[in-house]
Amino acid sequence: MAALVLKDVLGGQSFQPVSADAFDDPRDVALCNRLITVALRRHGHLNQIIDALLQKGVPPRSGLFEPLLRIGLSELLFMEGQAAHSALNLAVEILKRDRRGGRFDRLLNGALRQAQRDAGRFESLDPSLLIPEWLQTGWTNSFGPDVVPAAAEALLEGPALDLTLKRKDAALIVALGGEQVLGNSVRIADRDRPVSDLPGYASGDWWVQDAAAAVPARLISCEKGARVLDMCAAPGGKTAQLCAAGYQVTALDKDGKRLKRVGENLQRLGLAADLIEGDARSFDPGHKFDAVLIDAPCTATGTLRRHPEVIWHRTLKDVAQLVALQRQMIGQAVSLLAEGGQLVFCTCSLQAEEGEQQAEWIAAQFSELQPVPVRPEQVDNWADSISPQGWFRTHPGLALPKGGKTDGFFAASFRRG
Repeated sequence: MAALVLKDVLGGQSFQPVSADAFDDPRDVALCNRLITVALRRHGHLNQIIDALLQKGVPPRSGLFEPLLRIGLSELLFMEGQAAHSALNLAVEILKRDRRGGRFDRLLNGALRQAQRDAGRFESLDPSLLIPEWLQTGWTNSFGPDVVPAAAEALLEGPALDLTLKRKDAALIVALGGEQVLGNSVRIADRDRPVSDLPGYASGDWWVQDAAAAVPARLISCEKGARVLDMCAAPGGKTAQLCAAGYQVTALDKDGKRLKRVGENLQRLGLAADLIEGDARSFDPGHKFDAVLIDAPCTATGTLRRHPEVIWHRTLKDVAQLVALQRQMIGQAVSLLAEGGQLVFCTCSLQAEEGEQQAEWIAAQFSELQPVPVRPEQVDNWADSISPQGWFRTHPGLALPKGGKTDGFFAASFRRG
């Protein structure tokens, strides 16, 4: 199962963890997902190792050969507690049964055994190899020389489990075994416990949302009952925040299936919004909004802790295409703003083109918009997250006030008139 899923991800698909009902034993579910995620987090190292082991590279049209090689190498070199002989033998036996890759079983066996012999060399590879060079260059220019080692560390560590509380509740935080880290964001120490088993899930007291991702919705400052458009609503965390703040929310998304899940989550939370499936570039309900929040489609490089594949799937061409798409959405959002209305633009990207440069473009392109600098109290006086321009920016080298990392995020606020 792990090899089949990894094969799809290597082919360009996003990684979706194997669901709880994939196996009868939950330990098998956990192991399957761990095999995949370790291979994805170590992708850069595995590239180097495979280049060293295979003079001719991965053979073409070889079925499960490459995913099995990557998983086998991950088990042998980077996963404590895995029996080496078992990992090696299982990889080879599975490949033998693969219609396309079966003829390469000896090549796989030889490569894995060579990796065992050279384990000391391969286990001490430079952590910077985990990050593609073009991203290293851009991130270093934006955030300084310490960001690449910090990004590699965050990639291997994986994401924290952050919840956004519907309202502040000290007793619930204690029951959750968590710590309040920023606003209504609570970090849970036990990342392995099923989310649905945590206190307050059934009663709709919180939702899963990274602490940094929860900031942009908090920048919206309107009277209760104000009309607010969440322009790219799925997966729905920001929609829930806006609803909980007392706004009249329209949640727009082009993906009907994801929008349905937003509705299901809102129902669990006891919240309601007007859910509309549509294209943000042309959406026009015939009335204006007091605020528009755009969590725009982006390269998502800031989510590398939870989606390690994104940094290898993205290219500079993708950045340019997404910047153009974002600008179309921004233009439509501005046209939907009432006089005095607020626009908040945000992305979960570490690329300056999708953050800082986009905010500069907004300020230059729309003379009717005035920048609204982020106030320290809006981020619990986390001064390091506010740029000199008054924008909100997090990155792998930036720690929360109480310690720990967040996703990479950018947000900028403007007001019309």
